[in-house]
Amino acid sequence: MGNAQAAISMEAVRKILDVEKLKYCFECGICTASCSMAELLGEDYNPRVLLEKIVQNPEEVLASEAIWLCAWCYSCYRRCPQGLRVPEILLEFRKVAGEQGGEQSMERAFQKITDNIPLPLVTTLVCFHPERAGLDAGKILETIESRRKLQLKKAGKRKTTKDSDGKIAIVGSGPAGLTVAFEMVRRGYDARVFEILPEAGGMLRKCIPESRLPARILDKEIGFLKDYGVDVQTGVTVGKDLSFDDLWKEGYKAVFVGTGAHKSQKPRIEGLELEGAIHALDFLWETKCGEKTRAGKTVVVIGGGNVAVDAARTAAERGAKNVTVLYRRSREEMPANPWEVKEAEDNGVKIEFLVSPKKVLGENGKVCGIECLRVQLGEPDETGRRRPIPIEGSEFVLQTDMVIFAVGETPELGFLPKQIAMNDDGTIWVNPVTMQTSMLKVFAGGDVVSGPASVIEAICAGKRAATAIESYLKSSGE
Repeated sequence: MGNAQAAISMEAVRKILDVEKLKYCFECGICTASCSMAELLGEDYNPRVLLEKIVQNPEEVLASEAIWLCAWCYSCYRRCPQGLRVPEILLEFRKVAGEQGGEQSMERAFQKITDNIPLPLVTTLVCFHPERAGLDAGKILETIESRRKLQLKKAGKRKTTKDSDGKIAIVGSGPAGLTVAFEMVRRGYDARVFEILPEAGGMLRKCIPESRLPARILDKEIGFLKDYGVDVQTGVTVGKDLSFDDLWKEGYKAVFVGTGAHKSQKPRIEGLELEGAIHALDFLWETKCGEKTRAGKTVVVIGGGNVAVDAARTAAERGAKNVTVLYRRSREEMPANPWEVKEAEDNGVKIEFLVSPKKVLGENGKVCGIECLRVQLGEPDETGRRRPIPIEGSEFVLQTDMVIFAVGETPELGFLPKQIAMNDDGTIWVNPVTMQTSMLKVFAGGDVVSGPASVIEAICAGKRAATAIESYLKSSGE
């Protein structure tokens, strides 16, 4: 095996891949079925096959473009009965491939990403993280941008309303909505996106920190979609400026709802009204907008998801001297991606597990501390995770001048017609096969259906929805 054997010996393979766990993998299909990249690329990508090849022939894996295609959404790990950490395993192989000059396999991978994903610039930065393998992300983005320009030149401006197969309205310009718009234009339909904010991008624009997704990259991505033929109308509130009845009257054949999950859940504790107590989405949005949102010298973040970790890292970047994340379960139950948690800790963020907030403390109308209590884990709740149970007499106080709440996000769906059925958790009910809501001609996908998820999962939902919409239009004769 030569240099590859020296770089990744079987001993090293065993350190990053638990062969005993792999031995008891019975190919249940969960990793493949839950893998967004497997869905987007079809037979070109199979995480289960990759794991076997790593054991049998690591040299072949190092030369393959497949190791570059994991989008780090962790769906496979969270659902795998054996708990195999596919993303971390593949990252180790990316690092070695990068050290051994694996540019050719990497270029083939990013060519597939550009050809199959409507938002390749965004996903490259937010999902694929080439910099973690020691690669030049800027150079890769330049290559993708050049390829996209070539695609646009070959395709030309897509059909306009007069000669298209039908008009499709998309409510929300996040990754799911933009994907549906691109896919429908590509298939010969006229797609118009309605966005309530002044700029398109949805949660990509609103909440992903500038350090992870610079606004200029998102602007380039949206500019490409517009050049391709997607019509984006910003500053339009569907349900206020434009009703669903208006959309039908204007000749739209179908509507896709992809407005994300922008509404912060409110914890049931005292002190939320104090100056210095803020919801994570508001904090991230104000920071992205350039507002002079001052992070406290000592910041406490409540929550365990990716939004909580983003808020903690942003607070540190904004000048906080001490940042602590409080999470009421253990590290194993923490929903944030493990690499996000590790990077936050490496950057000085402290994480306390099995801690629950009880009351925000104030002085002269401002936050001065937070009272907490220790918990222990009991039986699993409706989410499948073990329920936190308070430990009597374990109360303690943390001194802080800012508390950021990141305890969950839900969709804001008051604009929807009453005919559209909802799930108990506030998301939209859809037929999982057709992506259609309970209202004829209305489809939905992304966080409004799944709840908060990754960018790549939202793109996958958009792809499925576009296929479902086209199938419906053809079968109904619209």
